[in-house]
Amino acid sequence: MSRSFFNGFIKATGWPAERILFTTKVCYEDKKVQSRKLKGPCIVVCNHTSIYDIVPLIFTFFTRTINFQTAEVLYDRKPLAGLLKAMGSVCVDRNAKNFDFIEETLEILYEGGVVGIFPEARLPLPEEKTLLEFKPSCVYTALAAAVPIVPVYTDGEYFKLTKRAHLIIGKPFDVFDFYDPAIPESENLRICSQALRERIMELGRLLDEKKAGS
Repeated sequence: MSRSFFNGFIKATGWPAERILFTTKVCYEDKKVQSRKLKGPCIVVCNHTSIYDIVPLIFTFFTRTINFQTAEVLYDRKPLAGLLKAMGSVCVDRNAKNFDFIEETLEILYEGGVVGIFPEARLPLPEEKTLLEFKPSCVYTALAAAVPIVPVYTDGEYFKLTKRAHLIIGKPFDVFDFYDPAIPESENLRICSQALRERIMELGRLLDEKKAGS
């Protein structure tokens, strides 16, 4: 079974449950520039609030298969590991020193696919109120594949009976706008990663404004 077919099956059968349990309201920075429709190869980047963040992203970008980078800890249980592999997820072993996951990610993008990345690389602790620092592998991948990043921010308010979860889609982020060939690569990755982090934090503030005005 191909990953596209399997993802289609998940969406078709899981849509009613997603509507009931997540009830996510999707907002836009500028819908005319970037809507739910993803064109060509790209990277969807989102802040990380819980292990359930994948679900609203899958159903928000309903017409495309998103191949998520997922942490090695999720593969410890065989049923879940099998599900993730069938969906086309890329395993990221955070304890290993190899970068095979980047090669696998690039292959998906070169084939015209979509990849989902949570560049914070872990869930925040209760006392960590802002976004964690972004890992540079995300912008490295965007630079290597020369693809745009679609930034997303979610408030993570899932399973709440009295209020809806909210998610905002931002305008595409081009890492090359922040890349300077005159400086070392490591510095470029740091600058681009920080710019992307600030961009998603900005989306979070915009989402708060939209929620307050609704």
